[in-house]
Amino acid sequence: MTQTVFIDGAVGTTGLEIAGRLAGRSEFALLTLDETRRKDEAARREAFHAADFAILCLPDDAAREAVAMAQGARVRIIDASSAHRVAPGWTYGFPELVGREVVAGAQRVSNPGCYPTGFLALVAPLVRIGLLPADWPYTVNAVSGYSGGGKALIARFEGVSDADGRDIAWRGYGLNGGHKHVPEMQIQAGLTHPPLFAPAVVPAYRGMVVEVPVPRAVVDIDGDTLRHALATFYADSRIVRVAQQAPADGELVLRGATGPSDVLILHVFEGAEGIRLIALLDNLGKGASGAAVQSLNLMAGLEETAGLRL
Repeated sequence: MTQTVFIDGAVGTTGLEIAGRLAGRSEFALLTLDETRRKDEAARREAFHAADFAILCLPDDAAREAVAMAQGARVRIIDASSAHRVAPGWTYGFPELVGREVVAGAQRVSNPGCYPTGFLALVAPLVRIGLLPADWPYTVNAVSGYSGGGKALIARFEGVSDADGRDIAWRGYGLNGGHKHVPEMQIQAGLTHPPLFAPAVVPAYRGMVVEVPVPRAVVDIDGDTLRHALATFYADSRIVRVAQQAPADGELVLRGATGPSDVLILHVFEGAEGIRLIALLDNLGKGASGAAVQSLNLMAGLEETAGLRL
């Protein structure tokens, strides 16, 4: 049976990537609004009440308004914004961590943030099984392609809206703290303290590296033990993959010209000073659109990886 999907915010980067993953799939029919109606409240409300599923690709406040519009409808919602990631009544859309059956049965699913996806994939399982402490103040060092910042940041990096945009080699932000991803990281990993989060954007369209350093003074466990634990935890996943060994030259490369990917690769590096846990992912894939489609597949009773770029 074909099920209908309404993407609210379909012309944004995340919405376009979701539509691309659903294109040509007979299981779904996209319910679309033309340019004259896509911001019309009555038309959007009608779409919410007509669709089987709605995926919100909106700013946080607009996402909250959209959920209010859908009150009383049978529609099941996936919110790609950060509005509901720690909200009561919402299921966190990371099936590998919360359980595929939990996502499959959910009425309201909140897509994980791109940076938290890398952090949680590394830390949450190891804290859960007791190999990493829950009460240690973790740090997160991460860089992302600029597409994750939406149209304004894309325009800035591509020199459209900022005369000096093409000269940006590194853009650190959130330096005063209080980044909206921090509560999500702390709560979903079960940590006592909020992690110290250091995000940055580099001049690559897509791609992301998330690193969590674990000094030897904190945990005196060898890298092979952590690697094996992660590999065991994700053994049944085609999406999350654990590198069997670290590159011998101690080097990882983020290439800016890679195409869309919904794979998340985890690495464990070890040195005398300690362990470096590193996640590589596409910020528009498992970090956004791919994760939404993964949850949609499960909620619709379909193969989890259908339509994904693996």
